[in-house]
Amino acid sequence: MDTENVVYTARKIVTMDPSQPVVDAVAVREGRILAAGSLDECTSWGPHTIDRTFDEHVLVPGMIEAHAHSLEGAFALLPYVGWFDRHRLDGTAPGVRTYDELIHRLRDLDDEMTRAGADPLEPIVVGGFDPIYFTDEARLTREHLDHAAMERPVFVFHASAHLATVNSAMLRAHDVSRHSTTVGIATDDDGEPNGELQEIPAMMAAASSALQRILRAMNEPAAIEALGQICANQGITTLVDLASAGLQRPASQDLWHATVERDGFPARILQRHVAALPPGSTDWAEAADAILRLRDDDSDKLRTAGIKIILDGSIQGFTAKMDWPGYYTGTDHGVWMTAPEQLLDICRPFHERGINIHTHCNGTMTIDLWIDTVEQLLIEHAWLDHRHTVQHCQLTSPAQFRRMAKLGMCANIFTNHIWYWGDQHHDITVGPERARRMEACRTAEREGVSFSIHSDANVTPLGHLHTMWCAVNRVTPSGRVLGPDERISAESALRAVTLGAAYQLHLDAEFGSIECGKAADFTVLGDDPLTVDPMTIRDIDVWGTVVAGEKFPAT
Repeated sequence: MDTENVVYTARKIVTMDPSQPVVDAVAVREGRILAAGSLDECTSWGPHTIDRTFDEHVLVPGMIEAHAHSLEGAFALLPYVGWFDRHRLDGTAPGVRTYDELIHRLRDLDDEMTRAGADPLEPIVVGGFDPIYFTDEARLTREHLDHAAMERPVFVFHASAHLATVNSAMLRAHDVSRHSTTVGIATDDDGEPNGELQEIPAMMAAASSALQRILRAMNEPAAIEALGQICANQGITTLVDLASAGLQRPASQDLWHATVERDGFPARILQRHVAALPPGSTDWAEAADAILRLRDDDSDKLRTAGIKIILDGSIQGFTAKMDWPGYYTGTDHGVWMTAPEQLLDICRPFHERGINIHTHCNGTMTIDLWIDTVEQLLIEHAWLDHRHTVQHCQLTSPAQFRRMAKLGMCANIFTNHIWYWGDQHHDITVGPERARRMEACRTAEREGVSFSIHSDANVTPLGHLHTMWCAVNRVTPSGRVLGPDERISAESALRAVTLGAAYQLHLDAEFGSIECGKAADFTVLGDDPLTVDPMTIRDIDVWGTVVAGEKFPAT
């Protein structure tokens, strides 16, 4: 084995190690950090090569995206119809600002599919749309989409991934009518389905052909490869897929292992599987045992992190479960995605087996339920280092954060919402006062809750410089500073995307800082996010990453 050390130098190396916050060099052997310190110290460990590739760059610990989805890779290959422009692997995808633009894009896709000889019933599938931005338009319905395609089914996936809108052809293809009883199939004033599908059960009933296409795309090698390259482009060394389907589709794991574990894949992937009964099972203990079996196949690049439970929908989609006084405007369509009375029984076998649980909580009701559940789990079975986590954590109150701290819970806070929906939350969904305390990073910090921040890609674009920028500045597209007292320092934001994320994954002994013994994972930047003007953090160039000592430049 070649054991010659590689010593990296850089303009600056920010370690997130309080014993030496900044160093001049870092030595790497066999994919791990051998030493961090002065150049002389790092070269004193034996035969070495000095790599000066990064002499004009800044190294920080490899950034960890602790809440994203493999859909990010799939939707890099599918048409985009969101409001904001997006930078994709094949160039910039322009946003859609009017219904006319949306309809024209869908017509063009229909024409392309027809010319290519596609089956007339093969659906058009697009993503990224959100009706909340179209304040001068009526809510998007099947009638709008019928102007784009009368015969071919159309599926417009909303940015939140909690809603979709389909045309009449899609409803016909799935025999959906006014007599359909599935919760979430929205209707018009006459009781007819209007094309809006709220949450996955409604999509499965009224658009399963489109969902199956998306699921297939998520598990295609090209989509997984795209996900890895997007990580390198955005400086992400580890990504947690927070909706993996290994419990429902164990056969898909072989493809993930084959793709992620190949030489040259540019990121580590941690799969947090959706809590679901495996095929043929009726027992949650069997599901927990299945997670342990998946862990038997863990590798350096692909691991099973634990499970995810989804409690409610999205705030901007009005499907989150809200306490009094409810939504500021709009109609409350709050839905329990997991029955509250079943949550403890679902969680118990995972908790008892030492399997960390992360729970999607957007609305205020769900956070109380999850905290209560963790408290009861700990009464029944003491696990002093569980690190169970509230995911999204958007409207968590100071009292809830205090309870979380006492119970040893973590928070993963969706700071990107401040930019992408902050104005809408202020004006439409929750009103000014609650919007000012959304994504309350400073409160979490003050109350002693270990936290990370996330993009929820593909819901918003992957990229932690932007996510940090949101937490530090809390600026909305209108220029409003939404809750200035909840801003955190750039150092706290960097900690959130490195050590904070690693801690809630039980991986802070391996990742999150540049110190001896940890993985040689670095994010390579054009400038120091801790010293630039805070408003320019998201504009810093990303050279790429180093993962296990291997360089992966952005493309």
